[in-house]
Amino acid sequence: MSSTTVGGIASTPGFLSKERIVARAGFNRWLVPPAALAIHLCIGMAYGFSVFWLPLSQAIGISAPEMSFVARLFTAECDWPISMLSWIYTLFFVFLGCSAAIWGGWLEHAGPRKAGVVSTLCWCGGLLMSALGVYTHQLWLMWLGSGVIGGIGLGLGYISPVSTLIKWFPDKRGMATGMAIMGFGGGAMVGAPLAAALMSHFAGPDGVGVWQSFVVMALIYFVFMLGGALAYRVPPTGWKPEGWSAPQKKAGNAMITHRHVHVSVAWKTPQFALIWLVLCLNVSAGIGILGMASPLLQEVFAGKLLGNDLSFSQLDATQLAQIAAIAAGFTGLLSLFNIGGRFFWASFSDYIGRKNTYFAFFALGVALYALIPNMGHLGNIALFVAAFCIILSMYGGGFATVPAYLADLFGTQMVGAIHGRLLTAWAAAGVLGPVLITYLREYQLEMGVERAAAYDMTLYILAGLLALGFLCNALVRPVADKYFMTDAQLAAEQALGHDKGANGSTVLEWKAAPGSRPLVIAAWLVVGVPLAWGVWVTLQKTAVLFH
Repeated sequence: MSSTTVGGIASTPGFLSKERIVARAGFNRWLVPPAALAIHLCIGMAYGFSVFWLPLSQAIGISAPEMSFVARLFTAECDWPISMLSWIYTLFFVFLGCSAAIWGGWLEHAGPRKAGVVSTLCWCGGLLMSALGVYTHQLWLMWLGSGVIGGIGLGLGYISPVSTLIKWFPDKRGMATGMAIMGFGGGAMVGAPLAAALMSHFAGPDGVGVWQSFVVMALIYFVFMLGGALAYRVPPTGWKPEGWSAPQKKAGNAMITHRHVHVSVAWKTPQFALIWLVLCLNVSAGIGILGMASPLLQEVFAGKLLGNDLSFSQLDATQLAQIAAIAAGFTGLLSLFNIGGRFFWASFSDYIGRKNTYFAFFALGVALYALIPNMGHLGNIALFVAAFCIILSMYGGGFATVPAYLADLFGTQMVGAIHGRLLTAWAAAGVLGPVLITYLREYQLEMGVERAAAYDMTLYILAGLLALGFLCNALVRPVADKYFMTDAQLAAEQALGHDKGANGSTVLEWKAAPGSRPLVIAAWLVVGVPLAWGVWVTLQKTAVLFH
């Protein structure tokens, strides 16, 4: 067992320290992705939190009287409006981006196990605090618990496996990060139906069953996330897969470096600014549509979804309920493409390159956003749905591909910290995208535009944002030599990060131990079964769309 020296006295590294999780010869690297998935599937429930809004808005059964915004945070005498509950969703992604940016450097030194445990405590502790907030009917406790503390857990949990996976899979960077980040997109598919089932079980004359559901989910997530955090292992310095050699510098992979940029330098480079804009513009276009998918389909097609030509305002209550069910299927279908796109596009980027992958996102996105209004006016539901499915696959693919893009440009030593800084683009897009699409829609309606055409201007503006993203991506060039760490600086950084194993000139490689395969299968089943259940439930909802 390795030890560190403090004041001349040898001390054993702590259980959560990075030194304790350096893999030994024979470790099977395919055990790391399911550990990351275990955490991402849990924190991904942030996408599905809207399942709680309606029950919570009716928790007491007393309509909210006229009172100030602040007073509603502390009142226990009336229900909360959905508009105030949905602020938790905004807080999630603001604090995800901020915490990832602030503590990304710490994560590189502390290691993924410690970061994963802290993420577990924040996310699950936030859920328990939210349960107390619901029980005592104090909205500020929910904002603090899930929004702020849970949001910090989101940030740390989201970036905790990125650097580790990229180092374990230098030959498949895109696929490795795509597998983990796919779990974040799939978290709502598992968590939302689980939450609905729990609320149905606990609901009764005394309440809507939300606080009890929070407690149960916190306990389930605690087990999964802690198991994932403890299963993390990092490769020793100098490790590479057996028989793999780093590709030589040539025209096809000129963007890939074998050197490393420090996080304190990386964010000051023009490449970082351009990738920040690339991610922000791609996410802004996708996240706004994701949040408005259900009303968009209903208002654009209205009676056509039922085989008639009635406008949205002409439909009766029964017909409105029918098209709402169809729109729920549409939303479910988009979530499947969001998840599938994370794995497909990130894996595909290993073959065509990260820059070309983003060119595909933006070129296809501009074309589809520009054509969708015409599809709506022509009443072509199938093409309309197909276009949005492709768009959402590229929205998810953008998240999963960007860590590998950063590793190509800035090296792998501090890619987790650099990725953390970059996620501030997500925080910005989480505000820009939804605000843009909702306020433009309201403005169009106020100006007398028909509901079926209220999204046309928005979609054209989103196409313009993606065109700007295309230009930003085109400007990305390999990082200049002056930004890279010297050998001495790299050695000092590795010492701070407690990187153990080979020295800078030694290469380690090994085959996975033959007896590790059953453990790998078991690990994948632990995360695969819940994910498969979530996909099955979503497919059942989606089936309504095709009836």
